[in-house]
Amino acid sequence: MTAGVTVIGGGLAGCEAAWQIAKAGVSVKLYEMKPERFSPAHKSAGLAELICSNSLKAARIESAAGLLKEEMRRLGSLLMECAGKCSVPAGGALAVDREEFSRLATEAIENEPLIELCRREVTEIPGGAAVIASGPLTDGGLAGEIEKLCGGRLSFFDAAAPIVTAESVDMTKCFAASRYGRGEDDYINCPMNKEEYERFVTELVGAERAPLHGCDVQDPKVYEGCMPIEVLASRGRDAIRFGPMKPVGLVDPNTGHRPWAVVQLRAENRERTLYNLVGFQTNLKFGEQKRVFGMIPGLENAEFMRYGVMHRNTFLDSPRVLDADFSLRARPELFFAGQMTGVEGYMESAASGMMAGMNAVRRLRGQETVVLPGTTMIGALSRYIAGYEGKDFQPMGANFGILPPLDTHIRDKRERYAGLSRRALLDLGKEISCEL
Repeated sequence: MTAGVTVIGGGLAGCEAAWQIAKAGVSVKLYEMKPERFSPAHKSAGLAELICSNSLKAARIESAAGLLKEEMRRLGSLLMECAGKCSVPAGGALAVDREEFSRLATEAIENEPLIELCRREVTEIPGGAAVIASGPLTDGGLAGEIEKLCGGRLSFFDAAAPIVTAESVDMTKCFAASRYGRGEDDYINCPMNKEEYERFVTELVGAERAPLHGCDVQDPKVYEGCMPIEVLASRGRDAIRFGPMKPVGLVDPNTGHRPWAVVQLRAENRERTLYNLVGFQTNLKFGEQKRVFGMIPGLENAEFMRYGVMHRNTFLDSPRVLDADFSLRARPELFFAGQMTGVEGYMESAASGMMAGMNAVRRLRGQETVVLPGTTMIGALSRYIAGYEGKDFQPMGANFGILPPLDTHIRDKRERYAGLSRRALLDLGKEISCEL
């Protein structure tokens, strides 16, 4: 056994980092400030708490998100194992019961002998080998220390969608189905005709929004991947009809036709007693959410268990300060992981934690750190956050656009994506056998 590495933050990235370190035979001190202190977005004392959606995105390996998760499985991801045990129906996506997901992750961390879980807030950057995975809501003394060490931070605003009870949804106006028949009618679909949609958009765009708190509220950066529904709707009358309310792949059994627009509800838990409004991240005031979202057919009397919220996230200027192994250039024994590095998404954050944890062990042992091949999704994301050359660095999630093209061009998109996935997993297999 080798001692030891400090990990700050018990979110998805921190849990994966601590798990990978322990599995390599190195002791870990994992610091988590909950329940001593909660951020504005966190509600549960559990580790690996899912803040926004309970969806981990597409499950198919031929999709970018599915490829990322398969790479994580092959690298021994703790959270992919947890997700497999608490998945809920979500068509072609992998969604989880968020409370059970957190419980399983917490239990695994607490039962690992090489991990010491310390429930208190950290306000200073530790010495020695460490992984900082304190999340995009990092503030206070630790945020100040990071800012001094890295020469400043960037920021953007992020949003979460509301959750309603299943029993309060009027199913006489809705229908259960998945797009294109994938899955087993996993979504509740609230259809709108053109007139209903037009009225809804008018009220949505004009609804009163909650005030934002932070230094850049006069001109807030809103991350495109988590755009508030009212902001998206303000870009054009059809913006949300071609976005989260797209009706493609759905037929309303009550009419036999495709609706003009659809609001989809996805199960939050295995019992299917709670559903979230897919793509309806919002910053509307709570009363306005109840009023405007109550215009959605089937949600007239919806009982909201959680209203949508918006909060300020921060992330590093990673291309300037981090290497692709997630280490700080100015202090190579210090690693960063999670959304604060500029990866976007639950599994992207967890994957960065895996790599930061693996590399912290290698650095501690005097070995060369590892960056996965750029043909893999994890490797491509690693290179993006460290090597972005543009002027406007923004968070990036898994997508096939960041992978190098295949040697032979394939015109059909599905076949091309399948080819990219096959190449990625082949190259990952070679890396695992040689390096890890």
